Amino acid sequence: MPRLSLIIPVHKVQAYLPECLDSVLGQDYADFEVIAVDDCSPDGSGAILDEYAARDARLEVIHLTENVGLGRARNAGLEKAQGDYVLFLDSDDTLSAGALTAISDRLDATDDPEILIYDYARTYWDGKVRRNQLADLLANDGPDVISLRDRPELLDLLQIVWNKAYRRDFIARTGLTFPPGYYEDTPWTFCSLISAEQITLLDRVCVYYRQRREGGNILKTVSRKHFDVFDQYRRVFDYLDEHEELDVWRGPLFRKMVHHYLTVLENPGRLPQKARAEFFHRASADYRARVPEGFTRPDGSEGHKYAMLERGAYHTMAGATRAVRLRQRLKKRARYVVNQSKRRAMRAFYRSQLRMPLDENLAVFSAYWHRSVSCNPAAIDAELARLAPHVRRVWAVRPDAVDQVPPGTDYVRLGSREFWAAVARAKYLVNNVNFGDAVVKREGQIHVQTHHGTPLKTMGLDQRKYPASTRMSFSKLLKRCDRWDYSISSNRFSTLVWERVYPCSYTTLETGYPRNDALVNAGAEDVRRARASLGLADGAKAFLYMPTHREYQPDFTPPLDLTRLADEVGPDVTILLRGHYFYGNSAHAQELRSAGRIVDVSGHPSVEELYLAADALITDYSSAMFDYAVLDRPIISYIPDWETYSAVRGTYFDLLQEPPGAVATTQEELLRLLVTGEYDSPETTEHRDAFRRRFCEFDDGHAAERVVRRVFLGEEGLLPVVPFDERRPAPSPAQALEPVERVERV
Repeated sequence: MPRLSLIIPVHKVQAYLPECLDSVLGQDYADFEVIAVDDCSPDGSGAILDEYAARDARLEVIHLTENVGLGRARNAGLEKAQGDYVLFLDSDDTLSAGALTAISDRLDATDDPEILIYDYARTYWDGKVRRNQLADLLANDGPDVISLRDRPELLDLLQIVWNKAYRRDFIARTGLTFPPGYYEDTPWTFCSLISAEQITLLDRVCVYYRQRREGGNILKTVSRKHFDVFDQYRRVFDYLDEHEELDVWRGPLFRKMVHHYLTVLENPGRLPQKARAEFFHRASADYRARVPEGFTRPDGSEGHKYAMLERGAYHTMAGATRAVRLRQRLKKRARYVVNQSKRRAMRAFYRSQLRMPLDENLAVFSAYWHRSVSCNPAAIDAELARLAPHVRRVWAVRPDAVDQVPPGTDYVRLGSREFWAAVARAKYLVNNVNFGDAVVKREGQIHVQTHHGTPLKTMGLDQRKYPASTRMSFSKLLKRCDRWDYSISSNRFSTLVWERVYPCSYTTLETGYPRNDALVNAGAEDVRRARASLGLADGAKAFLYMPTHREYQPDFTPPLDLTRLADEVGPDVTILLRGHYFYGNSAHAQELRSAGRIVDVSGHPSVEELYLAADALITDYSSAMFDYAVLDRPIISYIPDWETYSAVRGTYFDLLQEPPGAVATTQEELLRLLVTGEYDSPETTEHRDAFRRRFCEFDDGHAAERVVRRVFLGEEGLLPVVPFDERRPAPSPAQALEPVERVERV
């Protein structure tokens, strides 16, 4: 029998669930069990739970066949709990380090009280952490074990269950269960506190209470569901009626009830306008029915509100509320004026175009900050032309990149009248980064964020932890991300990262990366054509070297001596260099370039063609590794500065432990791998297979079609993904040179 049982109800939290489970299973205390209840979650939460349960026997998963709500999901977990104490944790929150040890130690030191109350802190998307404002109530400045009579102000703590440990036999004796409803914590919290004779306090933050930027909090929802508060307080007072010995708490709980009703009434973000009068009169009826004999109203404005409830004076209350709201609107108007002043620089022409009707058959594409026609947007553009040729496709391009636009491509120059007209009136806007801050998201417009790589390095809000790698304004970043309607993902790993680091109200489309369709669908002729365009001789081996950018380096120091590398790998090897840096100005380097031994392909318009042409990829932290893995060809990770990069930029997994193939941390190791052929061995193939299954999950050659059918044609379901083991990678360069019959059998 474990000491502690943790019950975690789970519903639509796939982006936060791993962090929650890691915070529990990674505790330095071991004597506990975890019961996670999948409340018929429609996302990937259930699968995440099963993955964790397969690795850790302390986790038991219950999959409910229908969605029953938070309270009844907790009840399902309670039925399975075996621990001496029961704790609850919401699945988007986390335990602090050492929390369970501190809780267990306090229970031991106080001879197993019925309830232990510990503290929490709110965490916000911008990195702020604020401890509970009533933390002083948990100060251990008296007896170790108390009852509520000793400290009645504990009733003022937030009505939550996850800041307490409950002795399981106490739960059984009092018959506590969670009711259905919106405010299910209310009867449990109050009834347990007034029933307990032995309470102890722990003045320590044990839970980090996540304040989601978007969604996740029912209290921020305008709905009639807030009428549920009446049923919950009925349960509280029914409990009092059944336990005469607890009648002393009728007055304090009456105050809590009235305060709660007034909070709902006065918060404009809870009740629909048409339901406010009905709610008030229900609250007034409860007031008159439950006011204790001899009850004294509080002083001041609070007392006036009590009096209006008692008299049923809704119009008086509404007038006072309107005055408060008027002040709020004036403040909001002031903020609006400030924002308007910032927009005065926006061209009058753009403002006029924003008043024009949307063009339902116009799509604007952009990639890499308007620098090129490429990547996922280009692949979607091509598929849109095939499946929906009636949609006009326009690219937004910087003036200095116009000469790189492919012939026949319709484009507008960034900042021109045509550009502002297009982004103002287009039904669809597709980009692999964000459009500029001045672009306004209109009602009816659809923004598609395709992204441009699978994240190894930290992204979005996670970059707050690594200030040396970024100077961005995260609040402005999220305002840009608020415009997204769809976020494209190539694997579940990316899905979970994007949803957590860009916490906005978009729909994730797990389609695969459209740009990788070209790699999946390529044949031998495509491979031969790609190599011929680069001047690669038949039988010659080509290594594509793609180092990534290091934001924290003001000047680039080449991590690889390409001249030496080309010399030592031999005359039959060509190094294809794709990067932003000019390697080697020596006469020998120029000679190698002239001989075609080192080819600078940094300006090549199609990285996919470079992938098809290369026999192997050498890279460090570039997302190129995830795309190239689609081809199932050797990948060498050359990472001489891994410790520095991972510490300064931050990464989501350890590339030394989970590489896509061979790993070298020095140039000598890299040379040995290439010269001996060890970069392509059974061991590296095994690494690559695991890497591909994880990160090429949805890349089956139909990604662009999925996006077009879902976004532009309005088809609800996505095409099923071809099972991984049924896919056939494009032929390697060596295979592409074999007779056609042989290639077709590969």
